Amino acid sequence: MSALTAFVDAIAVLGPGLDGWPAAEAVLARHAPYAPGPTLLPAPLALPAAERRRTGRVVKLAIAVGLEAANRAGLEVGGLVTVFSSSACDGDNCHEICQTLATAERELSPTRFHNSVHNAAAGYWSIATGAMAASTALCGYDASFAMGLLEALSQVAALQRPVLLIAADTPYPPPLSAKRPLSDAFGIALALAPSRGERSVARLAASLVEGVADRLADTALEPLRLGAPAGRALPLLELFARRQTGSVMLEYLGPLALCAEVNRC
Repeated sequence: MSALTAFVDAIAVLGPGLDGWPAAEAVLARHAPYAPGPTLLPAPLALPAAERRRTGRVVKLAIAVGLEAANRAGLEVGGLVTVFSSSACDGDNCHEICQTLATAERELSPTRFHNSVHNAAAGYWSIATGAMAASTALCGYDASFAMGLLEALSQVAALQRPVLLIAADTPYPPPLSAKRPLSDAFGIALALAPSRGERSVARLAASLVEGVADRLADTALEPLRLGAPAGRALPLLELFARRQTGSVMLEYLGPLALCAEVNRC
């Protein structure tokens, strides 16, 4: 396939031991040691109090990284096209629904039901930001980040306007975690634009090729890449953090991989 291109105007990260892009950038550039720790999810203060109480971890994660990237890019969120990518979406809510359906009463609350849809994070994002632009929600198992990136790049090319990619994964509780183990909540957001701007950090081109995904040479960080589908973006973020020009192979559906080429601005 022909390469899809866009300019990266901002990056956001929130994951185990990576509390925001500045901290993650220092670790990935090897300017600071990686200190493992649980993902710290901030309260989604942009939401009204009633909705805030109903949100699960994936919504908090998606809103946190999405707003960080949009703010860094200087974007007006109300008119921003978004792409949400998640493998598991709200695993805690899925667990609670399964527990309820296993009881004799089987009475499912409306809140549980509307939080069960895959685009729940996109819905809460629109409430938090007043966004009226188009939004896409997708999943692709371990290839979810690469699929989300391809979709976002496609929309940049088609619409010729900025697009915000938000990839967010949270783990299932037991017993579902035994079948789909994810290490911790991990979220990444990229603000993409069709042309170079004052805040652009790199030009990104991506295409599907036959190949296998790159691993991280840092043995402390490689488990993060494998721990959640959003973490599969770490080799790409490593290029951004080190301000390097180069290419990486990101996990897709075998035998294909997503070849992402980065040119520094």
